[in-house]
Amino acid sequence: MKTIFKIMMLFCCALTFAQSTTVKGKVIDNNGIPLPGANIIVVGTTTGTITDFDGNYTLVVNQNPPFSIEVSSVGFNSITEEVTTNPQTIDITMIEGTSLDEVVISASRTPERIFESPVTVERFGIKEIKNTSSPSFFDGIENLKGVDMNTSSLTFKSVNTRGFAAFSNTRFMQLVDGMDNSSPALNFALGNLLGMSELDINSVELLPGASSALYGANAFNGIMFMTSKNPFDHQGVSFYAKTGITSSDNAGDNNFVDAGVRVAKAFSDKFAAKASVSFLSGTEWFATDYRDFENPGQTRLDPSFDGLNIYGDEVSTALDFDEIAAGALPIPVLTNYGSQTVSRTGYEERDLMDYSAESLKADFSLHFKPWANDFEIILNSKIGRGNTIYQGANRYAIKDFFMQQHKLEVRNDNFFARIYTTAEKAANSYDTRFTGININRVWKTDRQWFTDYAGGFIGNLAGQGVFGNPTQDEINAAHLAARAVADTGRLLPGTAEFDEAFDRVTSDGNLSTGSRFTDNSKIYHGDVNYNLSHLIEFADIQVGGSWRQYSLNSGGTIYTDNDGSIDYNEFGAYTQIQKKVMDDRLKLTGSVRYDKSEFFDGFISPRVSFNYTADENDKHNLRGSFQTGFRNPTTQDLFIGLNAGRAILVGSAPENLTRYTATSSQLSTAGQLITGSNTVPLDGGDAYSNAFSLASVNAGNPQSADIALVKPEKVTAYEIGYRGKVNRFVIDMSVYYNAYEDFISNKTVLTPLYGEVGDNTLSLLALQNGDYQAYQTYTNSNAEINSYGASIGLETKILNGFDFGVSYTYAKLDFDQSEDPDFETSFNTPEHKVKASFGKTDLLKNFGFNVNWRWNDSFLWESTFADGILPARNIVDAQLNLNVPSIKSIFKIGGANILSHDYVSAPGSGQVGAQYFVSWTINQ
Repeated sequence: MKTIFKIMMLFCCALTFAQSTTVKGKVIDNNGIPLPGANIIVVGTTTGTITDFDGNYTLVVNQNPPFSIEVSSVGFNSITEEVTTNPQTIDITMIEGTSLDEVVISASRTPERIFESPVTVERFGIKEIKNTSSPSFFDGIENLKGVDMNTSSLTFKSVNTRGFAAFSNTRFMQLVDGMDNSSPALNFALGNLLGMSELDINSVELLPGASSALYGANAFNGIMFMTSKNPFDHQGVSFYAKTGITSSDNAGDNNFVDAGVRVAKAFSDKFAAKASVSFLSGTEWFATDYRDFENPGQTRLDPSFDGLNIYGDEVSTALDFDEIAAGALPIPVLTNYGSQTVSRTGYEERDLMDYSAESLKADFSLHFKPWANDFEIILNSKIGRGNTIYQGANRYAIKDFFMQQHKLEVRNDNFFARIYTTAEKAANSYDTRFTGININRVWKTDRQWFTDYAGGFIGNLAGQGVFGNPTQDEINAAHLAARAVADTGRLLPGTAEFDEAFDRVTSDGNLSTGSRFTDNSKIYHGDVNYNLSHLIEFADIQVGGSWRQYSLNSGGTIYTDNDGSIDYNEFGAYTQIQKKVMDDRLKLTGSVRYDKSEFFDGFISPRVSFNYTADENDKHNLRGSFQTGFRNPTTQDLFIGLNAGRAILVGSAPENLTRYTATSSQLSTAGQLITGSNTVPLDGGDAYSNAFSLASVNAGNPQSADIALVKPEKVTAYEIGYRGKVNRFVIDMSVYYNAYEDFISNKTVLTPLYGEVGDNTLSLLALQNGDYQAYQTYTNSNAEINSYGASIGLETKILNGFDFGVSYTYAKLDFDQSEDPDFETSFNTPEHKVKASFGKTDLLKNFGFNVNWRWNDSFLWESTFADGILPARNIVDAQLNLNVPSIKSIFKIGGANILSHDYVSAPGSGQVGAQYFVSWTINQ
């Protein structure tokens, strides 16, 4: 019996020793509103939980009291409480902090309070996402200080900072959970087409300016980080549904829907998983700018009319009606009909573009903590499919586009190592310009159409007995009659014959007969980083590196990869050291990175920076940095081989010049007499070795273009800034100056189809006869190019608790066009931008609102599609929200551009109107 009693006592002791401690309570803010998603962690461990939608939490710990818990939430000061009994109820009231207290990771690749950042950082966290007045969190990024957002499509918006903006923004990097979500073939991020659901987004951090020292070549002009919620910390089922209308002058009112769900579960302290899916469907913004940008003032009545959003009318030729009449009329007479450049009749974009916008995103993730500590293994897959519109040299319908990323990552508090791949398929995507051109050719060849036009013109005048010196009215009437004759049998949109031709052309990848482009390109990438701070005491030292392989596979429709994929590699390595001195008030940071592409010499990117806290209360902080950055030529700069209609785009990798041999240009009658042939074969090398500069030809003094092969571009960046709190105002300001070297540029040149540039005989005769081919080349400018700017932002509370913020951004380009007349910088940024926000999360109990206002002045937009002045813009977004705790829901009604001031982000892009929405979000 004594033995049995001892065993029972030992068993009870074991139970007592292994008992768990339960801590529960509620977390609210200083206004009594529950705080969902607040973190509660046992100090010194990774054990923790988060509050539910009502702010309640329950924490079960395999540890006996006493111990401490820390409660934190973005935008609030952290609180530490002591647990002394079991069980224990601890209710927490969080005090709202300022943006100085937020923690960022991107600036130095290590967690630091934002006031300690050595460079400018913009942050968009859970609180800002919840209160955004934009239709989506990604749209809301536009309200950050200094950010430009260019809208190419309802589902494709590109982010940019500090100038040189474009839809194809290859100077700005976008990382989603550490993965570069740039298109492998296009080299730039397609907005949030493959990104995150707003239910899963944890934070957005944005570094404007050069960041190559830590992040490599593509982080040349800025970088944005989007991080998702970890399923260990953010569990449960969440759901949102939105619907509303898009409204614009040219497209009218159209419905859209947007819905998503997120499910996350920690099955134990060692294994968690999550999945999220979101779907958007709506109608695109219509592009209906029918002006002729090459010939301002012309209308569709003009024979050579070439409308911006009209495709097929790019095909033109010069007709000498007197020469034609001499061989056509039965009795030779002196007609004086003259000559005229004539273009084919084109189709409007709305007839060639399916304006159905779709985006389907899915994200699946498995998280393992094999030892239930900070060591974590992550398997992550992101999949995106959609329809969107991309505007580059032409307007492209991206249909059924499919992109996927798969990642394996191992990490803890001191290191990470990740490998991932990005793969895409263009599916049924096509070029609208070549769709219009080749639908025309389906029903009548170009030669036959122009022959019919000339016959109709001459026949109209001769039929009226006009054989000499016709009046302008007679000529105009003859041109109208000629077009009617030539257009006999033209395929009309909406007919079965047109639809059949459209399907045939858009499924054909040969640009001489079709418009489809193929893309099965991939990127393979690896990153590693190790923070040695736990091993070395005197400073915070990090080392890391990256490797990337491009595999271009367009089947010859975009790149010169007719005979197989084009593969090449890049790699880089970096180190950083940080040291705090002067009682930790001065933080010095130095970093350097080495990058190497197999096509170019290696490049070293250093950065030196400081952050100084001027007072003991951390209210006044000065920062400054000097760094260099570089950008390797993109895949397009190197290997593109694409006939864009107006010009042939040829990348300047040495092996690419001979790979592009798909050009065979038509000769004029005079050219045929010289060469004895109807066509002349060309290759990419002709664009770089035997061409006139376009500017010199337009100036009437043709000169050799002298195009050098492209090489990396460089930037030297200087920045100083201040971040601090003055009375009730949080202020953040910065000034920067960027000096560029070997700026990568596109130059249009004209290659004569016979003769050598400089011979002053045949080559000039080729220009005179119109026997030349236009090329867009990829090279570097020798001009001195600089940019500079400043920004200031202010945040405060006014009128008894209303949130108010305002910012101003100045950006200026310093470039003398006379130094390089053929070069366009595509700075594409307003000189002045002002943004403001006003709102309150608790205007009434469970009721809040937010209003955002943006203004910018007019500015010049330059691109290969069209150049033009964009007028000043004045945009207002607003939302009202109602929190219903009993059903864990938030209802929101709002609108973007509620004043209905329609605008375009670039000449020829869709006309963006208003977007009104209502939404319902459930967070479990």
